[in-house]
Amino acid sequence: MAANIIRTYINFGPNSCVKYRKICRNYSAVGQVICSGWSEHFNLLSLYSYGVSFKRRSVTDLNSHFRHLHLGNPRGETVMNIFDRKTKRQQRNRSAILSDGHVYDYLKDEVAFRITDRLRDVTRKFDIALDLGCGKGHIAKCLYSDMVNMLCQCDISENMLEVSSSSEEVPTSRILCDEEFLPFKENSLGLVISSLSLHWVNDLPGALRQIQYSLKEDAPFIGAMFGGDTLFELRSSLQLAETEREGGFAPHISPFTDVRDIGNLLTRAGFNMLTVDIDEITVNYPTLFEVMFDLQGMAESNASWSRKLLLHRNTMMAAAAIYQDMYGNEDGSVPATFQILYMIGWKPHVSQAKPARRGSATVSLKDLENISKMRYESEKERQDK
Repeated sequence: MAANIIRTYINFGPNSCVKYRKICRNYSAVGQVICSGWSEHFNLLSLYSYGVSFKRRSVTDLNSHFRHLHLGNPRGETVMNIFDRKTKRQQRNRSAILSDGHVYDYLKDEVAFRITDRLRDVTRKFDIALDLGCGKGHIAKCLYSDMVNMLCQCDISENMLEVSSSSEEVPTSRILCDEEFLPFKENSLGLVISSLSLHWVNDLPGALRQIQYSLKEDAPFIGAMFGGDTLFELRSSLQLAETEREGGFAPHISPFTDVRDIGNLLTRAGFNMLTVDIDEITVNYPTLFEVMFDLQGMAESNASWSRKLLLHRNTMMAAAAIYQDMYGNEDGSVPATFQILYMIGWKPHVSQAKPARRGSATVSLKDLENISKMRYESEKERQDK
C-alpha cells in the first residue's frame, strides 16, 4: 500500500522562470501545503508576494535569499555550504529501495531506542510529535500511545517515507520536506525528535531556530547526531594510505559537530534547560570494506562538496592493511567507533525553574570535603532541640 505523503512546494507566481522553479524545488523551500488534516499546523508562504525576481539569480543567490526570507536565518548571515543535499537525497533514496535494507538498520535502531528511553524520563504525554529526518521509521517503532497522541514523520527522501515504519499505537502522517526549511507554524508542535539526521544539515543553527520556532512553549527538542570522533579509525587509515600511495589525501569522512559546540548552538537557537551527553557505540566488522558497505547501506556515505569521487584500488588495499594493523582486534576483526551526541533543549516558558540569584548560596563549595561533618553537626543540633 502506497504511503500518503504530503509534499511541500513553492508558489512562484506566473512570471517566475521555469528553470529556477526547478532549481528551487530541489531545495524543498517552505511553501504551500495541500492537506486538509494538517493545514492548521503549516506556515503558508508565497515567495511571489515578496516581489522576488528569479530570472537573473544564480543557484547560490537563490539559496541565500530563501534562507534570508525564512526564519532559519533572520539576520541574513552567511551559511557554510558544506554538504550536497541533492546527493544526500539520492543516497537515501537508493538505501530505501535495497532488498536487504533491514540489514543496515542496526545502528539507527539502537540510537532510536536510546532516544525514546530519554523521552520516557519526561512524565508527560505529548499531543503532536515530529520525527525530523525519520528515515525508515526507527523512532516510530519505539513510540506508544501513552507517550504521544499523533506522530508526524518528515524526511527529504520520498523513498524513505514510502518504506517508513509506523507506530502500532500512534496515528502517523508523513511529510516530504527538507530539514533546513520546516513548514510548521509557530507554537504548533508538542515535541520534536531527530535521530541521526541533523549532521547532514548545512545550516544547523538555522535548523535549530526553526525547530524552536515550531515548538509550543515548555515543549522539548530531543536529538541525536554523530560527533566529531565518529569513524576516526576509518578516517586515519584512508588518510595514511592515500598520502602514501598518491602523495596527498582528500576528505573521505564528512565533518561532524564537536560536543563543545552543541550547547552554544542550542542556546543561540533560544532553548534553555539544556542537557548534552555523549555515547560511543563500537561495531566490529571483518574488514574495512564491510565498514564502507554498511555505511553505504545506511545512507551515511560522504556527501560533502569536497569529497573525492574516485578511490584507487591500491589505496583501498593499503587502507585496509593499515586499518587492520593499527586498530585490529585479536580475532581479526576491525572496530568502527560511532560517537553519538544526545541533546535535549526546552522552549522557554514562565513556569520553568529559574536559576538562583547570584550570591544566594548558603554553603560554599570549599566545604564539600567536610560535608559528612556538617551533616553530623546538623543532626546533633536537631536532636538537642
